[in-house]
Amino acid sequence: MKLLLPTGLLALMPIAAFAHDGMHVNDAFARSTNPVTAAIFMQLENHRDVACTLQGVTSDAAERVELHTHAEEDGVMRMGKIEGGIEIPAGEAHEMMRGADHVMMMGLTAPLKDGDQVAFTLDFGDCGTVDVDAVVDNERGAMDHGDGHDAHAGH
Repeated sequence: MKLLLPTGLLALMPIAAFAHDGMHVNDAFARSTNPVTAAIFMQLENHRDVACTLQGVTSDAAERVELHTHAEEDGVMRMGKIEGGIEIPAGEAHEMMRGADHVMMMGLTAPLKDGDQVAFTLDFGDCGTVDVDAVVDNERGAMDHGDGHDAHAGH
C-alpha cells in the first residue's frame, strides 16, 4: 500500500508540470461602462523557455476585438491600437491594466453587466492559443488611472 502512494504521485507529476507550461492568464476581468464597448484586463505569464507574442484576440461578444494601449502624444495620454502584438519574454509576466495595455472590445453584441462572463481567445502565434473567461466587474479598477477606456466610446 505504501508503494501505491508514491507511484500515484509520480504519475501525476507530469500533468502538474504540464499545467504550468506555456502561457497562463491570471485574474482576467472586464469593464463596460456603456452598451457598445468593454475593456479586458489580466496578467499574462509566460512559462515557456522562449518569448511569446500576443498577436490578437477573438471573441463572439463583440464585432471588433483589438489590443490597445495608452501612449503620450504632445503631453496628452491617448489610447490606440497596438501594432505588432505584445511580447512577453520567457519566464516573465505582463500586466494588462487600465492606463496601459488592454484588450478593447468594440461593437458589443449585447450590453455587459456586473457578473456576466465574457469568453475570448488569446492568440500567441507559435506559442498557441488560450481560451479565457473574464467576469464583468464595472467597479474594479475604476480609480486606477485617470484615463479610462470610456474614451473608446466613439469607436
